[in-house]
Amino acid sequence: NQICLTPHFWVLLHKFHQDKIQKMKEVSSNRELLSSRLGFILVAAGCAIGIGNVWKFPYITGMSGGGIFVLIYFIFLLLLGIPILCMELGVGRASRLSPIKAFKSLEPEGTKWHLQGWVSLIGCYLLMMFYTTVAGWMLHYIFSTAKGTFAGEMPSGYVGEQFNSLLNDPATMCMWMVIVVMLGCITVGYGLIKGLERISKTLMLILLAIMVVLAINSVSLNNGRAGLEFYLVPNLDRMRQVGIFNVIYNAMSHAFFTLSIGIGSMAIFGSYMKKTNTILKEGITIALLDTAVALVAGLIIFPACFAYKIEPNAGPGLLFVTLPEVFNRMPWGQFWGAMFFIFMSFASLSTVFAVFENIITCCSEQFGWTRKRSAFYNFFIISVLSVPCVLGFSEWTWNWLKIFGGTILDFEDFIVSYCALPLGGMVFCIFCTSRYGWGIKGFYEEANTGDGAQFKPWMRGYLTYILPLIVLAVFVLGICDKFGMI
Repeated sequence: NQICLTPHFWVLLHKFHQDKIQKMKEVSSNRELLSSRLGFILVAAGCAIGIGNVWKFPYITGMSGGGIFVLIYFIFLLLLGIPILCMELGVGRASRLSPIKAFKSLEPEGTKWHLQGWVSLIGCYLLMMFYTTVAGWMLHYIFSTAKGTFAGEMPSGYVGEQFNSLLNDPATMCMWMVIVVMLGCITVGYGLIKGLERISKTLMLILLAIMVVLAINSVSLNNGRAGLEFYLVPNLDRMRQVGIFNVIYNAMSHAFFTLSIGIGSMAIFGSYMKKTNTILKEGITIALLDTAVALVAGLIIFPACFAYKIEPNAGPGLLFVTLPEVFNRMPWGQFWGAMFFIFMSFASLSTVFAVFENIITCCSEQFGWTRKRSAFYNFFIISVLSVPCVLGFSEWTWNWLKIFGGTILDFEDFIVSYCALPLGGMVFCIFCTSRYGWGIKGFYEEANTGDGAQFKPWMRGYLTYILPLIVLAVFVLGICDKFGMI
């Protein structure tokens, strides 16, 4: 205690802190950047574009009244999603570091904002613990559809039985999960430009091309027009049937979740951005591409459902149970079904690669590992962490383990989607606007550097006081909805 009270101790402590800051500046000054704006847009959008866009968005739209939900979703995307996306990108670009180091380099001395960096890393691991399993389902469905599992006359409930059979086959699910983890580690471990950027650009361009082909085929089906009207034309009567509160809440929460904001998965790509364009310009571009993919997914699904008299409000089973039946009734259905699940796989893998980049870069900067060593270690770490989710469905493994009444996947999704994402988003928001954090002045200066749309002074009140309350509402209402309190 006497040593800690001496002036010499505080001088040494301050010097130690300054040395750490200097080392972080050296790392950030040598930061590798993405080679082109197109590369940045496609890689960052690939992180946002995932199963949430092509699976969750269509089924929530179907359950929430169609066109009226889409309209309200657009409003909340503008008010909620884009500002926090820009804050994550801003933290990354200003620091040129991964989330753990980024907060440390920007926070006022003596504060603890850097703890959010560790929470972000943990959130990324939690996401991969179940996302790799779901991405594995997509790969499995490509082969199942291509080999004719869902072709020909199928008895009632056959498709659902096939999906349940997959859930009760942990060996098959584990195989696909390991393949997903391996693809992620190889892609990211190979390098930022030669690995992640090159493969993500190719993946995204093929994904967009497949989407256009599938959408054209779907909207040209006989009787598909009714599906387009349901999807694109707002109808207040359907909104009243579903419940006005339910529609608004679903739109608000999905506008937040769709961009993968809150766990630093976008901050890492901000650290690879050039300062040619403003943060707001790039944020809007990413959000528009992300939304376009979600909209085209609906153009693929809803006309097909109405053309073959399948109810669009099938919920989470719309993708794995309902759609195989739809494709089976189409001419060339085996081909279109395989193409659709290739599209789904590419969408899910783009998110896997992006989150892997965050994990591997955080580990490299924190522990001094090379990129390849970090990828190698994390292959085993994430594979092992993903096993409980794989085993959580089978009747002869851990199916008996119910947490909050759901499976292990449901619990892991709850921690990420209902807790880590909204709370992390609120921390980013407060950090970027509070004088006790980075501050609105620092954020504005970074965000408005470059050409393009800028944050205006009149937006300050909204960003500082109203936006955090909206994010808090997403968190509270999500918890209440999860436990049946609303």
